[in-house]
Amino acid sequence: MAEKITFIHSGDLHLGAPFRGLRALSDRWADRLVDAIPEAYDRLIETCIRRKVDFLLLAGDEFDTDKPSYAHQLHFIHGLQRLQSAGIPVYIVAGNHDPYANWQQILPSLPDNAQLMPSSEPGFAVFRRDGKPAAIIAARGFTNLSAGESIAEGIGRQEAIEATGVEAPFVVGMLHTGLWMDPYKAPISEESLLGSGIDYWALGHIHMRYAKPEDHPKLAFCGDIQGRDIHETGDRGCLLVTLEEGMPNQVEFISTASVQWEILEVDISECAGAASIVSACVRAMFDANADAKCEEMVARITLTGTTPLHGYLRKPGALEDLRNDLNASYPTFFCDALLDGTKAPLDKDALRDEGLFPASLLNVSEGMTVDSKDILDYLTDEFATRGLSMPRLVAHAYEELIPDAENIALDLLEGEGDAQ
Repeated sequence: MAEKITFIHSGDLHLGAPFRGLRALSDRWADRLVDAIPEAYDRLIETCIRRKVDFLLLAGDEFDTDKPSYAHQLHFIHGLQRLQSAGIPVYIVAGNHDPYANWQQILPSLPDNAQLMPSSEPGFAVFRRDGKPAAIIAARGFTNLSAGESIAEGIGRQEAIEATGVEAPFVVGMLHTGLWMDPYKAPISEESLLGSGIDYWALGHIHMRYAKPEDHPKLAFCGDIQGRDIHETGDRGCLLVTLEEGMPNQVEFISTASVQWEILEVDISECAGAASIVSACVRAMFDANADAKCEEMVARITLTGTTPLHGYLRKPGALEDLRNDLNASYPTFFCDALLDGTKAPLDKDALRDEGLFPASLLNVSEGMTVDSKDILDYLTDEFATRGLSMPRLVAHAYEELIPDAENIALDLLEGEGDAQ
């Protein structure tokens, strides 16, 4: 009979993380989000117990700071104790937010089922089922390595067998690393990990889901368990991993977040006034939340489309008034920023026919698109004379910036707004 194990790959819990900026907008939502991360951790523990997994891997940054509060330490330990009661071992590595040295005050409180793996060198642990080795856990926590040194040095299937002195059907690796995505946090190449003989690499640090290969991963980032700001949109959670001899790896995403963050665009071309703008935004938030695993959502909304309401939206206080109306309309949704990306319904052909200054502006704008190479060369030289490199964004977004600048200039000429 083929051997098989199932485990949860998690990490980047960031217990104790603050939600910066929201306090100034809403005390209620700031308080709500402070509770969201501990709730996500509780969901993680409940998932392990409900799915009856063999073990849990925590791939670093369990705490958001190297000096976690007593309350957050206690909450973390309580979750591990629940897993101990369910007979589920936990293997932990330190991250860049919670360095290994600072775990010394927590170590005496760790229950017997929890093991902190080293950061100064590779560590190995044997998971046994019915007294027989079922898997070797090969892991190393984050450390600031010298140039050229690899965090995965000495971690491979053969090294794991030699270090433990046992043969096991599976070898599972765990690292807190930036891989190729963050060159400042223990970077390493995918190729070196995939060529190590390890059956599955559980990686932490990058706050997004990533798998290689995509269908049946041999290495993966699980992302964080709860989005913390508008840069961490979409569902957040952990990975349920199944390894079976002779079969491809199976990985299932399981949501743990209680509040989801989203960036939305809402076309208000057909809206007749402020009330219909609010209704359109609420509908968009419901649509975005339809596939979410949680009811509560924080959204940043950009209004788009060509509309006569463009001038109204550019008046001081108009967007903030709309945002307040929106937030009063549905209690489980919150808009942290309402932005104007609309356009005025200008007849540019008529402006050209008038032959006045707007016509000249439109002609210059068209010329900038045609002569984009010459203008980009000019901008490159201007940056260089100041000892700077031109940002790549300028070159990539150049043709998109021209019509935006054109519309802003026409707005000013029409007296409908201030430059932004």
